[in-house]
Amino acid sequence: MRIIQFREALREAMNEEMRRDSDIILLGEEVAEYNGAYKVSQGMLDEFGAKRIVDTPIAELGFTGIGIGMAMNGLRPIVEFMTFNFSLVAIDQVINAAAKLYQMSGGQFNIPMVFRGPTGSAGQLGAQHSQAFENWYANCPGLKVVVPSNPYDAKGLLKTAIRDNDPVIFMESEQMYGDKGEVPEEEYLIPIGKADIKREGTDITIVSFGKIMKVVLLAAEELMKENISVEVIDLRTVRPIDYFTVIESVKKTNRLIIVEEAWPLASISTEITYMVQKNAFDYLDAPIRRINTTDTPLGYAPTFVQEFLPTVEKVVKVAKELMYR
Repeated sequence: MRIIQFREALREAMNEEMRRDSDIILLGEEVAEYNGAYKVSQGMLDEFGAKRIVDTPIAELGFTGIGIGMAMNGLRPIVEFMTFNFSLVAIDQVINAAAKLYQMSGGQFNIPMVFRGPTGSAGQLGAQHSQAFENWYANCPGLKVVVPSNPYDAKGLLKTAIRDNDPVIFMESEQMYGDKGEVPEEEYLIPIGKADIKREGTDITIVSFGKIMKVVLLAAEELMKENISVEVIDLRTVRPIDYFTVIESVKKTNRLIIVEEAWPLASISTEITYMVQKNAFDYLDAPIRRINTTDTPLGYAPTFVQEFLPTVEKVVKVAKELMYR
């Protein structure tokens, strides 16, 4: 396999799909002339031209609505948000149009489109640019929500998302675009709704997704030094959630920690906690634990950022508490 960056994996997915299907359009702020705010679409304007790589005004509500109109008329748009923090300006179009038009039209209109861009914090960006909204979108029927953690998954899942006939929310991270990983040259797809066991273990199951997977995998390495064997599950998609893989793992390890970059109330971790206690309560040897971001807006100072987010130290501490309680 080759070693390529996360942004390159995304670009390859879009390039391959756009060569395969001339109905696919990319639109968003700075995606064309500037090669994308994070250089994900670098070179795509040269290959596909201005009719398929479309720079938009700074008007998320407007260009999201245009994308939905494209999808209703047979195109397959990819709408890039410079950050999902800005998607709130367009949330009415996403929730009340894209997610519902298939049902409201009696099946006359599929909405085959992808909304993609970075989510969550990316260092010192302050309270308005550091929010994780995966659980907001996952709460809405009619949408699928994908949050990959590495280049391999990102490419395979994005290709699947582009081919899907339903609207897909595809959430990345500014802090992952430069991450490198193995990606095969031959074509491959990864199904939406299937979790991946990134590391097998016997003592504790830890579930996460997106960039927080890096924190969890490092914590698993630290815990192994103390003979605590961690099974790490990457959800990859948070709507639909692969409950089966999580529950089967808990039946083996008898302990569960969920780690995510979102506020604790009504989060993905809350949903998984409910489903595991409902379906595998008798297998638990300890209470289910969650590690979320602090229940406050994120401050700007680096010390606040460190305190706010899940860290390796926090995961290790909670795991030891479960093992030695």
